[in-house]
Amino acid sequence: MYKRQPHLVILDLHGLTWAEAEASFVELYNQTLIQSGNGAVRLDVVHGYGSTGTGGVLRTRMRRFLKRYNSHLDFRTGEKIDGNPGHTIVVPIKPLPSLQDQLSKDIWDFCDRPRSQSKIIGKFRRHGETAVLSTIKTLEKQRRLRPSNQGSHKLYQAV
Repeated sequence: MYKRQPHLVILDLHGLTWAEAEASFVELYNQTLIQSGNGAVRLDVVHGYGSTGTGGVLRTRMRRFLKRYNSHLDFRTGEKIDGNPGHTIVVPIKPLPSLQDQLSKDIWDFCDRPRSQSKIIGKFRRHGETAVLSTIKTLEKQRRLRPSNQGSHKLYQAV
């Protein structure tokens, strides 16, 4: 759920799984960047601080995600802004890759050595088996993954 205010878009991730939260964030981030042009629009990502007080799944994974894409955006934690660890302010700079593009890159990176289809599916299960299999097939067609057989197992390795 999100709401817009002048130069601030609030995205509340409470109650979502990480996969749902990530998809919502990427979609809103890219949409906001396109709509704002060069306007200084910020995203206030409300992820909560976790019931233990040490950082919940959403907060931890969102901030790790933001660090991973620090060349695409600027962000400041709520602790540094107003002392509230339950949100993070994000300033979009350039578009984020789609979740499909991210999955392709992650699978390709994972297959730096031969990996079985079941290992790949297991590693990326949060994306769903259908999406992972489709991505493997696409990478194979693009000749970025090379299939080979080892006994009864089909293995894939990045090319």
